[in-house]
Amino acid sequence: MTARPTAPDSTSETTSDVPDAAAAADVATTNDAAAAAAVPDVAAELALEQAHVDRVYAELEKASRRAADVEADGLARGRTSRTGDVRDEEMTGLFERDALVYAAARRRSMIDKQYEGLVFGRLDLGTEQSTAAEREVRYIGRLGVRDDDYEPLVVDWRAPAASAFYRATPVDPMGVVRRRVLRCSGATVVGAEDDLMVPAAPDDLVVLGDGALMAALTRTRGRQMRDIVATIQRHQDEAIRAPSRGVTEITGGPGTGKTVVALHRAAYLLYSERRRFESGGILVVGPSAAYTAYIERVLPSLGEESVALRALGDVVDGMTATRLDSPEVAAIKGSLRIRRLLARLASRTPAGAPTTLRAFIAGHAVRLDEPVLRRVRSDVLRGHQHNLAADAARMALAEAAWRSVRVGERDAFLEAFEGSRDVDDFVAAWWRPLDPRELLLGLADTEYAYEVSRGVLEHEEAAALAASYRDALAHGSWSVADAALVDDLVARLAAVQVVEREDVGFYDIEELDNLAAYGVQDVRAGIDRRVTTNSQVGIVTPADARARLMMGRIERSSWYAHVLVDEAQDLSPMQWRMLARRGRSASWTVVGDAAQASWGDLAEAGRARDEAFSGQVRQAFHMDTNYRNAREIFDYARDVILPLVPDADIPDAVRETDVDPVDRLVDGADGSMAQAAADAVEQLLAEVDGSIAVIAAGRWVEQVAALDGSGGGRVQVIDPLSTKGLEWDATVVVDPDGITAESPGGVRVLYVVLTRAAHRMHVLRPA
Repeated sequence: MTARPTAPDSTSETTSDVPDAAAAADVATTNDAAAAAAVPDVAAELALEQAHVDRVYAELEKASRRAADVEADGLARGRTSRTGDVRDEEMTGLFERDALVYAAARRRSMIDKQYEGLVFGRLDLGTEQSTAAEREVRYIGRLGVRDDDYEPLVVDWRAPAASAFYRATPVDPMGVVRRRVLRCSGATVVGAEDDLMVPAAPDDLVVLGDGALMAALTRTRGRQMRDIVATIQRHQDEAIRAPSRGVTEITGGPGTGKTVVALHRAAYLLYSERRRFESGGILVVGPSAAYTAYIERVLPSLGEESVALRALGDVVDGMTATRLDSPEVAAIKGSLRIRRLLARLASRTPAGAPTTLRAFIAGHAVRLDEPVLRRVRSDVLRGHQHNLAADAARMALAEAAWRSVRVGERDAFLEAFEGSRDVDDFVAAWWRPLDPRELLLGLADTEYAYEVSRGVLEHEEAAALAASYRDALAHGSWSVADAALVDDLVARLAAVQVVEREDVGFYDIEELDNLAAYGVQDVRAGIDRRVTTNSQVGIVTPADARARLMMGRIERSSWYAHVLVDEAQDLSPMQWRMLARRGRSASWTVVGDAAQASWGDLAEAGRARDEAFSGQVRQAFHMDTNYRNAREIFDYARDVILPLVPDADIPDAVRETDVDPVDRLVDGADGSMAQAAADAVEQLLAEVDGSIAVIAAGRWVEQVAALDGSGGGRVQVIDPLSTKGLEWDATVVVDPDGITAESPGGVRVLYVVLTRAAHRMHVLRPA
């Protein structure tokens, strides 16, 4: 019944307490003394806790009924039997009704979502000499609950009164005698784990269990991340409750809990400064859709749902991107030099635009040739975004036309120019709205890509870039790296404006113009047309593939009050610029580990990151205890990374299983790798109760794909890059050398793969 000692963790800020390892060792010693004194009556202790939990849920039910009454009262307000115009007082009633209904519905939703595991902790406050009557009992939970006399039955875990639950140690007990973590199934208490904070337990105090942290670490993993609200450690709590201003950096090696600490920090910020962060919004950005699916339940389980959770490919409103480019192409699209190419795309005359303006204005023939039109376009774009500059372009054309004739009265000429239908038709074609996605797809033509990228990219790089957009057209999907390019172009061009057309209703103007550019003259007929021709790239593509690429309307970036970035070491410079547009006045929480980076040029990315932070003050917290991996698994991964990345941040794994990873050579016969992977999965299904991942190099994916979903859905086949931020009970790693060779981060990505398993790992190598 002793608590296992944990390895030391520290932050970059100095504190007066002894490191956590010493504190945990003291906990173990004092718990040993308590265990020796008496065998606790576990059933009696759980019955006492159950009585309090029952009382809490009774109050929760009353609170739910009160919220329902408020909602009903709100719905009753603002009702009127009158017809006709609404009076001011009736408008006030409608506003009050909406506010009451919204607040009540939100409260009921919060209560419903926190029902599971609402009460998870207890503090007994006093001294070693205090009696049961003298000690204060304080329960900690996911949200605060009070009785009819407004006395607290449960303290919200984020409240200052709950901080001792996470920060008390035997060295600095903060007035805590015993800390208890309750394990509940629904509203039923099924277990408890205690930590004693004084040298010896008072005679009337019972100490249970083997320590809450170690009990939590040995649990099986599921398809989604759990919160750690019941087992937050002192050093983690310091990062969670750190001041909100500026940039908070959370670093550490694999398995140190960086991600879940950052998510708890988001919940804490919403609690402590709700008006600021709920109105301004919190953006949480992760590396992949698999990652966002994995973490999506953590914040709701902590009582917070007002957070925007996005994968890197989903950051741009109106665009979804999941496909990964080859490492070579990703390096081109992610580097800042691509901005020169994007600037050229944004300033070029659109494909198919007329090259000469001919019109009869105020009795005079006007002709503006291509050099003049290019100069007018350049002058206008110096001070305007293209999609907001149609009027400015028309005025500039009028001035150029007047200069070309200089006959008659200037004002009369300009007025005639403004009213000319010929000019209307010319401007509609010459300065049509531009969708940034259309400009990128134009690069699918290799010759055009050569022309636009001259002096920016090498010949081979331009060809690879063109091939990537042909892949996009073939698959009907964007790559993750494309999102940052689209966002850069939106910043240059502005979003395409929505207009009303009397004949066809509301359409995005770029949809109409794109159909016209593809040779579709009748809009209604063109909407259902199955094949279109892209005159700019000179190819014919299925309409459904192009439609998927152009689906939705790209919006300008929203601003947030706080931006949380996980796996920050993987962001390219262009992706940092994309996030910077959303965090212009934001505070930041940034989570990462350089040893796990899949982006090659960390120096360039670092400069873009610093620019995004705009010189804000920084505070750093370092996590150096690996809670995820068994020591045997992490030692294997450590021995892989250190020879090639000697400065890797290596945490200390605190848990042992006495089971070494299996490292097996597989012969090259057809199907042998698939069989070896199947055998490994079968063995692991018998050894662990939770989830298993098969992580394979690209050449083996088809051979092992059949394993996905096996074992009653416990097995998942996944690519190496998508494992970022995820964890499983066991993993099967297929062809580690192949993973290194094909990954943009090389051995750093393999290091990520080798640190995803909590309990068991098999490594299969082709002989």
